[in-house]
Amino acid sequence: MVNIGKICNNCNCELKKYDKVYRTIRVKGGVKMKVKIQRYQCPKCKHIYRELPEDLYPHKQYESEIIDGVVEGLIDSSTLGFEDYPCEMTMKRWRKEHEESEDE
Repeated sequence: MVNIGKICNNCNCELKKYDKVYRTIRVKGGVKMKVKIQRYQCPKCKHIYRELPEDLYPHKQYESEIIDGVVEGLIDSSTLGFEDYPCEMTMKRWRKEHEESEDE
């Protein structure tokens, strides 16, 4: 099955559905959820791509709303409901990554 609009970044071929994988994410209240992520593969170069939902960032365990709240200064280690996660070092890293991406 070919999916129109999904093109390989390496060789510009149309991607084909490959499989689905589960990813554990952390949401409000410290709850962990598993979500299905569709993967696509290039038939030419065999590169695999993941189609992430809008509320997830690549390579992150937390939903984007939490990460954005930390970066914008709305969530810190003293925010009620967020005391048990994420750790202070993780929040510092997110802020630093955000600052570095703005500098580019």
